Amino acid sequence: MNSNEYIDAVRYWLESFVVELNLCPFAKRELVKDRVRFSTTSAESLESLLADLLLEMQLLESDPEIETTLLIHPNAMQEFADYNQFLDLVDALIEQEGYTGVFQVASFHPNYQFAETATDAAENYSNRSPYPLLHILREASVEREIVNYPGVDEIGQRNIRLLRELGVARLKTLLRQGE
Repeated sequence: MNSNEYIDAVRYWLESFVVELNLCPFAKRELVKDRVRFSTTSAESLESLLADLLLEMQLLESDPEIETTLLIHPNAMQEFADYNQFLDLVDALIEQEGYTGVFQVASFHPNYQFAETATDAAENYSNRSPYPLLHILREASVEREIVNYPGVDEIGQRNIRLLRELGVARLKTLLRQGE
């Protein structure tokens, strides 16, 4: 696949899964305003992926018109266990580069699994995506949403209920439709 095909699949997932199911009540506004950057990397190693992540954070820092970035990395961190450990390096990079309090990174992976859940648990689908990706968020925007959104503390539990109601078979279908 080429970069545009990965971007199209992730955009479709964001629109038809995340926004349509309202898993993230803040996503639609930024998508409609075209303030979500979709970027792909051909990185295959964690070093290359960290370098590309840093470039994306620098771009986000320099361009206030971009609210958030989805860095799609289809060739790196295919195994969820490796990806999950890699997130510690992401946090270290944020600290090392002075981006603590500026950016945070949310994680999405085709095989995402929360601790203490079964592999096929429906709630894992809140963080499952067609391809591994890193979601770079502006910390100030996240804090603003937390303060201004009524019921922000209930989003996670609402998502778990919804995903369990839909069931794993339906979620698998929804997740794969854009590929």
